[in-house]
Amino acid sequence: MTFRTIKQTIPALETSDGAGVRIRRSIGQHQNIRLDPFLMLDEFGSDQPQDYIAGFPSHPHRGFETVTYMIEGHMLHEDHLGNKGNLKNGGVQWMTAGRGIVHSEMPQQESGQMRGFQLWLNLPAAEKMKPAGYRDIQPEEIPDVHLEGARLKLIAGDIEVDGTMVPGAISGGSTRPLYMDIHMEPGKAITLPVSDQLNAMVYLYEGSARLEHEVEDKPLKLAAATILGDGDQVRFESGADGARLLLIAGKPINEPIVQYGPFVMNTREEIEQTLRDYRDGRLTA
Repeated sequence: MTFRTIKQTIPALETSDGAGVRIRRSIGQHQNIRLDPFLMLDEFGSDQPQDYIAGFPSHPHRGFETVTYMIEGHMLHEDHLGNKGNLKNGGVQWMTAGRGIVHSEMPQQESGQMRGFQLWLNLPAAEKMKPAGYRDIQPEEIPDVHLEGARLKLIAGDIEVDGTMVPGAISGGSTRPLYMDIHMEPGKAITLPVSDQLNAMVYLYEGSARLEHEVEDKPLKLAAATILGDGDQVRFESGADGARLLLIAGKPINEPIVQYGPFVMNTREEIEQTLRDYRDGRLTA
């Protein structure tokens, strides 16, 4: 049993995307700041309508998956296939762009708090051109795992609890994604298994917490992607005000990445073909 330590901390930078939605971007703020197989992690959160009301009008994607986790608020997703998904408090949309999808993500509220995350998960070359699709995951479909002093919302992957393997709402896949939202009570400590075959990161978005280790305990920075080193266990201790954090892990693909905005392929030639397909209306054909 080896505990993971902090390898790198990437503070989220404030920026905007879509039609002017204010976000904080950690992974993906530059194309050389990634954690294979993850391309981007955005946090959005505001109670000011001008920060989110313009939303993300119709736009294309190819070659990866997006995972939108809505903590608070109401967002409508629509795509060229005719799919519609209403994301509300605690819901998740797992979208596979595959060979191509054109979709929009638009707020369905004119006031109040909108808060959540969007994660971009790369696809291996063998899967980049598979048919597009998506799955809306309702809050009640996400397993709620209770530990001493903590509660885990298991969006993807699986975790062993008291000798029993608990599968998440999404399980399996070539990159074996693990995605959980951890809510810790004040002054508590938990230890979680994370396969040593996966790259892993933590994103503390509320409260305070430390990553415990046999040699040295280190505080987690708020609103930052904390990249973890090798190991098969992680141990967190929450501060006096408790903590809420994301634990995200996945099996690295170890393939070249060529990205042009919303298109992620393996070679420049594939990107050029993608641009031609989009221009000529073949992206979603």
